[in-house]
Amino acid sequence: MLQGFKDFLLRGNIVELAVAVVIGTAFVALVTAFTTSVINPVIAAAGGSDSLGLGFTLRDGNEATFVDIGAFLTAIITFLITAAVVYFVVVVPMQRVTDRLAAGPQPEVVPPDVQLLTEIRDALHRKLDTAGGGSSGPGTPPPA
Repeated sequence: MLQGFKDFLLRGNIVELAVAVVIGTAFVALVTAFTTSVINPVIAAAGGSDSLGLGFTLRDGNEATFVDIGAFLTAIITFLITAAVVYFVVVVPMQRVTDRLAAGPQPEVVPPDVQLLTEIRDALHRKLDTAGGGSSGPGTPPPA
């Protein structure tokens, strides 16, 4: 029972998944820092200099009623950046690998000169067979 658990943990899929989670977490932190440091100030500037950001308050004097549209826009931008990176870094390359594996091995392409020589050889064999000489082996002169 413990051997099965050990095999499960050491299987490549589990290790790859763990690495993906760690890298994904680090990437989300990077995107969050970008949106907090760069995008939020731009959005706050659109809201005016004396406000809490891009948004509005439902009741004046009560900051708890502030509807923060800027935070929502930041979350959308963070999601779009993260989704785009996951798509272009993980999904597209994986689709290409899957398509290549599904196609299977490609047939070997015969160069045109080899194909022509093969056709000549086959034509000579047919000519010898129809002349009644049968198939001659290597080094055997053709019938006269």
